[in-house]
Amino acid sequence: MCFETLIEQEEMPHHFDIPAVGCPWMWDNLTCWQSAKVGEVVVVNCPELFEFMSPDYGDLCNARCVFLCIAELGKISRNCTEDGWSEPFPHYVDACLFDENTTRPDMYYASVKALYTVGYSTSLVSLTTAMVILCRFRKLHCTRNFIHMNLFVSFILRAISVFIKDGVLYAEEDSNHCFVHTVACKAVMVFFHYCVMSNYFWLFIEGLYLFTLLVETFFPERRYFYWYTIIGWGTPTVCVTVWAVLRLHFDDTGCWDMNDNTALWWVIKGPVVASIMINFVLFIGIIIILVQKLQSPDIGGNESSIYLRLARSTLLLIPLFGIHYTVFAFSPEDVSKRERLVFELGLGSFQGFVVAVLYCFLNGEVQSEIKRKWRSWTVNRYFAVDLKQRHPSLASSGVNGGTQLSILSKSSSQIRMSSLQAETLNLNLPT
Repeated sequence: MCFETLIEQEEMPHHFDIPAVGCPWMWDNLTCWQSAKVGEVVVVNCPELFEFMSPDYGDLCNARCVFLCIAELGKISRNCTEDGWSEPFPHYVDACLFDENTTRPDMYYASVKALYTVGYSTSLVSLTTAMVILCRFRKLHCTRNFIHMNLFVSFILRAISVFIKDGVLYAEEDSNHCFVHTVACKAVMVFFHYCVMSNYFWLFIEGLYLFTLLVETFFPERRYFYWYTIIGWGTPTVCVTVWAVLRLHFDDTGCWDMNDNTALWWVIKGPVVASIMINFVLFIGIIIILVQKLQSPDIGGNESSIYLRLARSTLLLIPLFGIHYTVFAFSPEDVSKRERLVFELGLGSFQGFVVAVLYCFLNGEVQSEIKRKWRSWTVNRYFAVDLKQRHPSLASSGVNGGTQLSILSKSSSQIRMSSLQAETLNLNLPT
């Protein structure tokens, strides 16, 4: 049928609805592609040939990838561009040919999606709580905690962007989300890339700040914090904007969630990889400085305690610097895809929770402020109850525990002053 159509198209092109600017009918030795206009996406089912190669094809072709649009199983698409038909996406082998001994792709991706949903939800709750604590207590307001707070915000935005992306791409279970190309979908992907990139850069700033603090003797923290803010939020803005403009003009296909054009993708990936590797170098440098300080003769303790403190410091710095991202930093996008997804999305989604626990909930200063606030609240509550029981008239007139506490403090100070004056008079009396 397809060969007949192609032959008739060549002999009598005026009988076919071929666009003036577009892509004609085409046979790629596996599938027949109908004519399309520039910018149009044509989606076809897997050729029947693959049914004989994969015993479980009938079940797998009805499955759908549930995140990141890795492949619409059983579906192949081509984009009609100004230069003609694009390469098929996904490739026939990826979308149509499966090994019956491997795990079902739809079940695997669903499990990973469930894992990172739990991880980002946990991180979102813990980070929001940590932000409230750091904002609430004025004594915790310092440059170091301000940098932590910006890092927490970047983690929060990253989690929110993931939920928004999933809500837009996978709003309907039976929708071909891999081929959605609306403006709203593209805007969501731009916001998603911005949040992820900002998170990487604030991890880099955490490492840069700590390294500078250890190396420089006189460190103008407030002046540096201004530049940290510009780097942390400004650099991702510039990179993502440039990427979006280039993508709009040179690769405006799909929902911008796939990055087949490697050159354009490196506009975002390049700075991210650079920040990861610089952070790794800073991490090594800080470990060397810690070893030198711990081995200093001025620091007491036996050798085992020194190495224990070094190991604890190293483990604390790994989530703060994002050192685990170096594992797949330079690997191609299609290499070790499953392991990469579990590592970066599944386990990486809990990074915000770990950072909030280590650098807020387990922080000694934070715990001291919470205990102080709790003691103050307990004392005020005790005096309020005691005042209400002993002097109902004062309690009804609006005198609270804090007022009574201040009255008691003033009374005690007056008593101490009277006693001091009496002692002074006694000393000046003639004998």
